Amino acid sequence: MSFDYKRMMKFEHNVGEKEKKYRLYAGAALLAISIFTAQIVLLLVGLVLVATGYSGWCPAYSGLGKNSCTVADAVAAVVEAPKAAAPKTETPKASKKSK
Repeated sequence: MSFDYKRMMKFEHNVGEKEKKYRLYAGAALLAISIFTAQIVLLLVGLVLVATGYSGWCPAYSGLGKNSCTVADAVAAVVEAPKAAAPKTETPKASKKSK
């Protein structure tokens, strides 16, 4: 298995919803433990886990060509992306004429 640097820079979602939760929980736990034990390594690993869990993209997965997203995860990401990018429009309110 080879590591592909070009594929690593695509920034496509490759972490599934279930794995996102695991990464966020494990990262938060490592961050909390690192505060009490003053371990820099735990802090760094916790930060990486939280960042990859939040973003849904893992550079190591991209480089190795691994993807834990299911079809449902990919469809949900595509459907929610236009909603988040669309500008919010307000409906004009009817003006009341004063007498």
